[in-house]
Amino acid sequence: MATGVITRAAITEPSLPEVHASVGISHSSLYWRRLLGFLGPGFLISVGYMDPGNWATDIAGGSQFGYTLLFVIMLTNLMAILLQSLSLKLGVATERDLAQLCRESYGRKVSFVLWIMAEVAIAACDLAEVIGSAIALELLFHIPLLIGVLITGLDVMLILFLQRWGFRYVESLVIALIGAIIALFGVQMILSRPDYWPALHALLIPSPSIVTNGAMLYIAIGILGATVMPHNLYLHSSIVQSRRYKRTPEGKREAIHMANIDSALALTIALFVNAAILVVAAAVFHRSGHFDVAAIQEAFKLLSPLVGAGAASTLFAIALLASGQNSSITGTLAGQVVMEGFIHLRLSPWLRRLITRSLAILPTIVVVAFMGERGTEKLLILSQVILSFQLSFAVVPLVLLTGDRKRMGEFVNGRWLQALAWTTAVAIAGLNAWLLAQTILGRS
Repeated sequence: MATGVITRAAITEPSLPEVHASVGISHSSLYWRRLLGFLGPGFLISVGYMDPGNWATDIAGGSQFGYTLLFVIMLTNLMAILLQSLSLKLGVATERDLAQLCRESYGRKVSFVLWIMAEVAIAACDLAEVIGSAIALELLFHIPLLIGVLITGLDVMLILFLQRWGFRYVESLVIALIGAIIALFGVQMILSRPDYWPALHALLIPSPSIVTNGAMLYIAIGILGATVMPHNLYLHSSIVQSRRYKRTPEGKREAIHMANIDSALALTIALFVNAAILVVAAAVFHRSGHFDVAAIQEAFKLLSPLVGAGAASTLFAIALLASGQNSSITGTLAGQVVMEGFIHLRLSPWLRRLITRSLAILPTIVVVAFMGERGTEKLLILSQVILSFQLSFAVVPLVLLTGDRKRMGEFVNGRWLQALAWTTAVAIAGLNAWLLAQTILGRS
């Protein structure tokens, strides 16, 4: 076996050993200076909440149902804040990631199933980012979609290059791209002139049709899968350990507190981006009678003429490219965490990325070759529904482990938090069961 390709990892080896405790933090008496050292992991996680898969579901939901599904975006974002909080607490309290703990806590068969489900989720996420980036390249530079799919595989070089410099450089790039996405969609919101009061009403008060209308429920669960991503639960429990905080009860308490602020801030920004995409789609497409806009390419073509600003479509495509490249970074890291945690095998980064990228690119090539652009539209939304179905396989172990006093010690979930966590887990499973029943009955 070639050195540096595959090696057996010792069970005591920390999660992501190349970045574990590699980022220094301030021990200043000033709260804000200590907080700055912890900002970063939450933003890496948040990019999964505004990736191209979100764009597909948000555009479809906004054009077809107006502002109605804004409540779903807000609800799923609250779920995300809760679940990511449990994930980061698990990582800090146990100094293990979710994948490692699943392998150590459950039998071989259960661990194998959980590993396969995690890999399927990562492949679905990777597929969405491949398609999104390829579409952006086509829209901006007129690169054929099939060629664009192949080009997206080269982003591995950027990620490997940044990792050589240090984890802070990866985080800095991610935060810069998030800033660009926010600015671009801020402009889009102004140009689209949405109806703010109906949008605010839809954001705060749910419509019964969300669960009674099969087509709306399908998009709603796609939004859930695009927002609360299973691979992010594995990833957050790992990268939160990248900070060099004191591994004492007091140090861990502060780390959990600071990491929760980092996570909540980043996910609130993700909420704005997701809501902005749906609001723009509702204000521009639904209001003008274009109820069936689901393809990103179609949204690009219609945006400038309907908004009346020539730059609107270009800004849209640039934000899409930034989103696709951002999400590829978290997909890379999540793949490493899952593979090393579940099967104790370490692959050289280039080899692991080649494998995971191939799993995403190959089905995309087939769909693009035989179905063209319309096929990518359906594949994007389907990938998010697949993510939603995989979610329970990460959420249930997370809730079980964070409620285990033997594992968590003084950081174990309190009764109210455990009840809220189980309510969220049951709601996710219930929504998926509802969609499955609707599909079987032919109502979706």
